[in-house]
Amino acid sequence: MKNILKQRIEKNIENKIYNPLNDLLFKFVFGKEERKEITISFLNAALGRDGKDEITDIKFSNSEFSALADKEKTTRLDVFCITQSDEKIDVEIQINNRKNIEKRTLFYWANMYLSGLKKGQDYKELKPSITINLLNYNNFGPTEPMHSKFSVYNKDTGMRLCNDLELHFFELKKFNKKPISELSRIERWMAYFSNKLNAGELQELGMLDSKIKDALDASDKFMDDISERLAYVNREMALMDYKSDTEGHYRDGFADGEAKEHFKMLKTMILNGADDETINKLTNVSLEEIKEIRQKIK
Repeated sequence: MKNILKQRIEKNIENKIYNPLNDLLFKFVFGKEERKEITISFLNAALGRDGKDEITDIKFSNSEFSALADKEKTTRLDVFCITQSDEKIDVEIQINNRKNIEKRTLFYWANMYLSGLKKGQDYKELKPSITINLLNYNNFGPTEPMHSKFSVYNKDTGMRLCNDLELHFFELKKFNKKPISELSRIERWMAYFSNKLNAGELQELGMLDSKIKDALDASDKFMDDISERLAYVNREMALMDYKSDTEGHYRDGFADGEAKEHFKMLKTMILNGADDETINKLTNVSLEEIKEIRQKIK
């Protein structure tokens, strides 16, 4: 099975179909100084910035924050940058649903928000901090939009407390394909990240958006490096293994839960005096199984 998976990944690479959410490839394309114009283009699209609010420059910063105290958790961000107006932005990719993204992103935001504040400085020196989460699964309800934005508001009046907290979630599974020429600025980037386009559609997307074309070219460059390509393949296989194991545990747990409920129901009927034939008629459980459960209860 692993050989088949590896062959499939290698075939996609040969056809120039890559997984842009692979963290190694993502950091190579979006986390390098020499390609910061690609990142700036994506950030402006994700945050809806244009005109005087547009991000015009960024500098990448150390993505690892030390624990604030012994035994506390160290934080490592995927891509961490600071804009020309000193806003801090963290871009995170999440392939598999670990059921903790809301608290996780708040933890990352808090570490980012506090970073750089020195002893004796006033709290007004704290700079706005933004997290952008690219999720390869549906985290919110089916009626929620692909892009969900959160901040701190007065729940009665709707007044925003301040601009310092901004959390963005893009649920890529909710991206719906349509003609490339009809895609909006942010939809073009969602199409790029969605893994839903074939090689021809990706080429058309790059022709429409020069920065996405640069991202595609950078991906080709990444794959030209044998060591990077091998690391990419290994990471893809590890991600697939994790997803397969997780889904297997879920199925096993679900089946185990069903079995327990099944046994509990039959046990209740037996203890309430129902005979085997009556239970058989009501539940369609075989007489043999009912007798086995009756023996276990005894």
